[in-house]
Amino acid sequence: MGIIIKPVVTEKQTKITEKKPNRVGFRVSPDANKLQIKKAVEEMYNVVVENVNTMNYSGKRKSRYTKSGIINGRQTAFKKAIVTLKEGDTIDFFSNI
Repeated sequence: MGIIIKPVVTEKQTKITEKKPNRVGFRVSPDANKLQIKKAVEEMYNVVVENVNTMNYSGKRKSRYTKSGIINGRQTAFKKAIVTLKEGDTIDFFSNI
């Protein structure tokens, strides 16, 4: 399994990227450290990474009401990394659409 799972493209992350275009968010493997994330991003996108900030999110409990009763479940826990690129470098996720 790779270090980088997928890029984070949400409203909140898009606002951060619009304000600071050299910051990009990724959902990464929970056991990956900052050096591994930096190396993986640099190899995959051919950019220079200056800084990596990571956040661990715990899974939330969810329940919903159905005809057959209450169904309880849990969202999965994940790790997110905010990568700061060198000034002038950008990553365009929508270029090949």
